[in-house]
Amino acid sequence: MSQSERHDEARSLPEAAAAGYRSRRPALESGDGRSIGELLADVSGNLSTLLQQEIALAKAEVRQSGTRAGKGVGMFAGAAVGGLLFLVFLSVSAWWGLGRAIGNEWSALVVAAVWAIVAGALALAGRKELQRIRGLQRTAETLSKIPNAVTGQEEENR
Repeated sequence: MSQSERHDEARSLPEAAAAGYRSRRPALESGDGRSIGELLADVSGNLSTLLQQEIALAKAEVRQSGTRAGKGVGMFAGAAVGGLLFLVFLSVSAWWGLGRAIGNEWSALVVAAVWAIVAGALALAGRKELQRIRGLQRTAETLSKIPNAVTGQEEENR
């Protein structure tokens, strides 16, 4: 340890404070000569830039995800059309196959009846599923608490 370091260490707090008051640099100034106001302006500017960049990144990611989702939906739509055509040709094949045994008129009626049963079962299952929908219960519950939270009141029905 050098002699000047020992001297600084031995100095009392009031002496160190007095030495700081006599320094060339004001107390509210950084090492590079900028004031606290300038430093805060730099920080807020950098924070603003960072937020703008984050928003731009989020927009780019949403745009990319949207493009991919659109392609995926288009492919599912193509698969649905292909599946529908498969069912049509399968139905025609069943119609003609049954037609050899019971006649084309009756076989068409049998195939149509099978599809009517399938459609009815799917409609009942879809109706049952839609009846299970309860809406946004949790969201509605938390949104109803917001006015109380803002005013500082507690919920009365606990």
